[in-house]
Amino acid sequence: MSAKGKEPAAQKDAAPTNPRGIPYAPFVDKVEDYVTTRDDVQSTLRSFQEMISKYQFMELNLQRRIAGLKDKMPDIEKTLETVNFLKTRTGESDPIETTFELNDTLYAKASIPPTDEVYLWLGANVMLAYPIEEAQALLTSKLSAAKQSYSNCEEDLDFLREQITTMEVAIARVYNWDVVQKRKEKAEEEGEGKGKGKGTGDVDQPNG
Repeated sequence: MSAKGKEPAAQKDAAPTNPRGIPYAPFVDKVEDYVTTRDDVQSTLRSFQEMISKYQFMELNLQRRIAGLKDKMPDIEKTLETVNFLKTRTGESDPIETTFELNDTLYAKASIPPTDEVYLWLGANVMLAYPIEEAQALLTSKLSAAKQSYSNCEEDLDFLREQITTMEVAIARVYNWDVVQKRKEKAEEEGEGKGKGKGTGDVDQPNG
């Protein structure tokens, strides 16, 4: 008894996942593999619906992350372009007259001489000075990581949508199975009722 009870848990732990660890949804080919009687239907449907809710929660988080990466990548690319430009300037180059943003609506003028050092925002109000070569390598690495993360998120988003569709199909199959079983039970009850009615009629029928 105990060995049989542990088997489903072991199978669940061994469930296959995608490269980021998101589990595949179970494909319900035979409903009887998940429910044996109509008493199991509601708990099975509830379990499947919970899985859909989890997939939808992950889908929402991925959509937010993708939106963040879409905002982040252009900023990294723009900063990298600026660093690459500064790297091309030699000590004999004239200073650059430009403007820089102080906030959303305020800009200031600046004169930038040739330099071998840049300051990069790292987030959380932290700025660090980097030699141009290191800044270039850091930004290139961050841009590559952001693009890979974006690609992974897009792939996971498609994967989640497929799993949600699979679970919706599973719910429909279990529900339809329940409807069929309910009709069978009703037909059987009606058949038994007719059989009893006929038997009663035979007994009560008067002789000759």
